[in-house]
Amino acid sequence: MTQRTTAPFRADHVGSLLRPASVRDARAKRARGEISAAQLREIEDRAIEGVIRKQEEVGLQLATDGELRRSWWQFDFFRGLDGVEMVQTDKGIKFHGVDTKMESVRTSGKLGFSGHPHIEDFKFLKAHCKVTPKMTIPAPGVLHFRQGRVSVSKEAYPNLDNFFEDLAQTYKKAVRAFYDAGCRYLQLDDTTWAMMCDAKERAHSRERGDDPDTLPKIYAKMIDIAIRDRPKDMVVTMHSCRGNFRSTWIAEGGYEPVAEVMFNDTPLDGYFLEYDTDRAGGFEPLRFFPKGNKQMVLGLVTSKSGRLEPKDDLKRRIDEATKYVALDQLCLSPQCGFASTEEGNVLAEDEQWAKLKMIVDLSKEVWGK
Repeated sequence: MTQRTTAPFRADHVGSLLRPASVRDARAKRARGEISAAQLREIEDRAIEGVIRKQEEVGLQLATDGELRRSWWQFDFFRGLDGVEMVQTDKGIKFHGVDTKMESVRTSGKLGFSGHPHIEDFKFLKAHCKVTPKMTIPAPGVLHFRQGRVSVSKEAYPNLDNFFEDLAQTYKKAVRAFYDAGCRYLQLDDTTWAMMCDAKERAHSRERGDDPDTLPKIYAKMIDIAIRDRPKDMVVTMHSCRGNFRSTWIAEGGYEPVAEVMFNDTPLDGYFLEYDTDRAGGFEPLRFFPKGNKQMVLGLVTSKSGRLEPKDDLKRRIDEATKYVALDQLCLSPQCGFASTEEGNVLAEDEQWAKLKMIVDLSKEVWGK
């Protein structure tokens, strides 16, 4: 076994990082009108330079900007698309014991991609990286799943098939735009697949007028259209989890209902799957994972607490996974980001970096230096 020189790497991570105090304070000042947008960005720039250096120092072969400029992992991208607007809601997204801010997005017009602030964000990341710069954006299905038909204007899209077609083409343009900006490692973050493994979430989907049995094929087709023509030197992966907000979660259930379609109907180079708790089920659905060049990144290390998992426990779990996927097709990461929203999970920055360093060290023990 050897370390990988192309993404995804044996030691990888999902993307978001805890917001440093300087960023939290600056965002609060900006909300009160005490500093300008330019001043906020300057503070974010310095903080991003800092987290890039930390990722390099712990030995990672990749670096993200930690999503430090974002409030939400998904909405900040969606509202930059043509035809999508940010809206206030009467309630937040309900996690176990806590709700998010009362915000969401709505498709109010024809979808399109005519530039995006995240392109410049990526260029800044790339300009300051010595390792591979990794960009993370929400997957297309995320724009639809949680709210369903009600979030899509009937005037703009009387037929949802046309909505899905336009959304796929919009993403195809976005993928090309990131490539043209120098991105060679792009990740689609997608909670929908894991949500469709939860009986309660499947019931909510039906209540919204959708069919959770057919949605996987629809979402897989959008991903296929968006990335199948990407240049050969661009790696695209997908991360799937069951919710991650202030160390809480939404869904539970193994990947059995979606595994075959997810692994075989999407032309992705790698899959980051949540596996830090029993909520994700066992490794049995990995039997559908195709042999070949695709990589399975096991999210065995939790980002929801600062406790370091014993290395021997992680090695045993990796060994269990090899019953279904060859070791040379496996990698290791946290199960999700450390701060899917600006609030962040309940752990300290030092604990975050200790987890990432432990993943790097363990990868060398399992796969070699």
